[in-house]
Amino acid sequence: MNSDIMTERKRLNITNIGIDPVNEEEAAQRIAALVKAYKGGALKDGEERAAYVCTPNAEIMMDAQKDAQLMEILNGADLVVPDGAGVVLAARLLGFGKILRTPGFDLTVKFLSEPDKYPFSFYLLGGKPGVAEKAAENIRNANPNTRIAGCRNGYFGEEDEAAIINDINGSGADVLYVALGAPKAEKWIYKNRGKLKTAVCMGIGGTIDTLAGLTKRAPPFFRNHGLEWFYRLMREPWRAKRMLKLPQYILFTIWWRIAGRPERPR
Repeated sequence: MNSDIMTERKRLNITNIGIDPVNEEEAAQRIAALVKAYKGGALKDGEERAAYVCTPNAEIMMDAQKDAQLMEILNGADLVVPDGAGVVLAARLLGFGKILRTPGFDLTVKFLSEPDKYPFSFYLLGGKPGVAEKAAENIRNANPNTRIAGCRNGYFGEEDEAAIINDINGSGADVLYVALGAPKAEKWIYKNRGKLKTAVCMGIGGTIDTLAGLTKRAPPFFRNHGLEWFYRLMREPWRAKRMLKLPQYILFTIWWRIAGRPERPR
């Protein structure tokens, strides 16, 4: 973690995962600081690797309780923002008070839609063939000054990774957005962060599909009331099994507090 270039902060221990209690603007400022530090050569020897940002929801938080590598990845990230309503509720249940939800989608769009404030270049990795290109086209149409350095679909095998990494590095992108699904995206970034020459990498779930116009976000009412998960469930009932991890995680959080906040067995 490139903590030496980050604003002093204290992470919240939420079920053994450190969460940065930041709002969208604060998160954007920290990511921008990471980009500028990387480009300015401010990193220490041995830390010339891509920084990475994680945006866990309740599903990812729950999965991490059974996946030691995923928990290590989350806790090693340069920034971990509370994406889901379940993480925000868990913070309250643990006595941390109200923290704001910082959706990964909103954070991504903030950078892509404010090129004057964030004059960085971006690479989109993920989605079905042609989807990242369509997302890039829509981004450029909405914000002509936004620089999309490159695109690549998410259908590839391990034998393709070297060529993909070369393409990303050759593009000169400052920020790499990876939409391979969670936790696949986070694990791919973590495995390859030493080879990537981008300043920051971030897993962005299904954001590329939404930017390409293939999927729609929940209406503001659902987003503002922490019910985006319910909207998705209504539109995609086959997600019900995955959605069960939200109440499971809340129950786990309650147990974890009652049990005295035990550390995860190593």
